[in-house]
Amino acid sequence: MHVLVHGGAGNEPEEPEPRQSILDRAAEEGTGAEAPLDAVEAAIGVLESSPRFNAGVGGAIQSDGVPRTDAGMMTGRGDVGAVAAMEGVEHAASAARVVLEDTPHVLVAGDHAVALAEDFGVETGVELRSERSRERWADAPAPPDAGPGAQLEWVRERFGGSDTVGAVATDGEQLAAATSTGGRWFALAGRVGDVPQVGSGFYASPAGAASATGAGEDIAKVTLTRMAVDQLEAGVGPQAAADRAIETLEERTGSRAGVIVVDREGSRGSAFNSAEMQTAAASLD
Repeated sequence: MHVLVHGGAGNEPEEPEPRQSILDRAAEEGTGAEAPLDAVEAAIGVLESSPRFNAGVGGAIQSDGVPRTDAGMMTGRGDVGAVAAMEGVEHAASAARVVLEDTPHVLVAGDHAVALAEDFGVETGVELRSERSRERWADAPAPPDAGPGAQLEWVRERFGGSDTVGAVATDGEQLAAATSTGGRWFALAGRVGDVPQVGSGFYASPAGAASATGAGEDIAKVTLTRMAVDQLEAGVGPQAAADRAIETLEERTGSRAGVIVVDREGSRGSAFNSAEMQTAAASLD
């Protein structure tokens, strides 16, 4: 099994060494899985449980003071599952797998996604606020005590952040990609970005798999991961595919993002135009 993970594209982290250690552990965890889909779920599960990343515990908080999680995953065979806007679900990638394997749908959102996850054994009702995220929320001016329209100026002034987590994996035959996030800080309550959108936050085909991180709205506008995998299908190697995808995003939007890519044989590529994007890779024959 070949596994590549990322911890989000954004500013340079305050404590990069501990974050890197967790990323390394996540990649190693994935290599012990039986299939690529198991591998990406296992790897991301490690990151969702660490408050050092913007996914699961410690993720971004929206304008109503609530953290919500999104995730999506896809196999090289075209199986897809995604979830969005879930309260109290730490392992959003596992909830996305429920949609992929047990429903006829691609995306389920909100309270219904939470109920579906609970019915299939994914833990719900988890306290997703960490000490650090509570402090960041407390340090910000309170949003207007009114409806979403009245909050928009407050959101525009503070909306940001991009530290999504993701993983791609291959066993030499099958492929999988998955991405999980807490979204962007101070977003309008209910906002959903690129992560659960097929071809934007995640994508896989028989040629390869990709996971993205960064400015979610602009990633969705250019369908960044589909763009990277399309390059693989055209015969470009994973590193060049990642480079070209990020170059195109910057040319079209001026935004910052990152992407990781793996082809069926396990060759890897990663690119970013933000200050930093930590990654880790592991292989087990």
